[in-house]
Amino acid sequence: MSRRDLRRGRDLVLEAHSGNNSPVSESLSERNRAAQELFAPLGGTYDRYARLLSFGQDPRWRTFLVSRLDAAESDRVLDVACGTAAVAIETVRRYGCRVVGIDQSADMLATGRSRVEEAGFESRIELQEGRAESLPFDDASFDALTFTYLLRYVDDPQATMRELARVVRPGGTIAMLDFFVPRGIARPAWELYVRAGLPVLGRAISPGWGEVGRFLGPNIRDFWARHPVDSVVRYWAEAGINEVRGRALSLGGGLVLWGARGA
Repeated sequence: MSRRDLRRGRDLVLEAHSGNNSPVSESLSERNRAAQELFAPLGGTYDRYARLLSFGQDPRWRTFLVSRLDAAESDRVLDVACGTAAVAIETVRRYGCRVVGIDQSADMLATGRSRVEEAGFESRIELQEGRAESLPFDDASFDALTFTYLLRYVDDPQATMRELARVVRPGGTIAMLDFFVPRGIARPAWELYVRAGLPVLGRAISPGWGEVGRFLGPNIRDFWARHPVDSVVRYWAEAGINEVRGRALSLGGGLVLWGARGA
């Protein structure tokens, strides 16, 4: 896979595989393609090494994310940027509801379908290819919505929040998980890890994980510099999401936001 670095302290952009001709792939923006090409080849190892490289925090963060939903067994939940279906599976285990997962990466979805089958949730979880910026669902067609590690990979986070809110019924919960930049005494340790530790550990796993290790620190830092958390909360409010609350996790390395769709 050829690479061209357009980062200059911002985002690493990778060229798309020329063989991927799905309608979703053809509609991807450059930033979308960057995410797809960086993570898609890692689907089979994603959950294992995401856990390892986050020192076991990633599964804990996902569990807390799901706990914000308070879903009923009869509910229908949309999981956007579902990846390997970790959140979808956790949601069904906790609430017994139905989940539709959507992701732009066919490779990640293939791994997700295998995981869903292994969990015995084929009748409860449906996975399909699609983009968060243009969801193929009617207005107010879901009772709740989750999304993970998404806003850093879209061109317009504000517009994306409006699209996510559109498909949730009034009163339904919307919750997100993403990496965050710690403040205070935890910041130097975070900087040391993302600048030195994460790239080294990634390279020790594989070249693909080495790319992820080099990419994540600048990407996380840049996103929150351009979109401070107060701005992101405003995007939610402008999308019609009320009572937005948040919790920083693991000394600020992760962040969960949640709120309720207004009338």
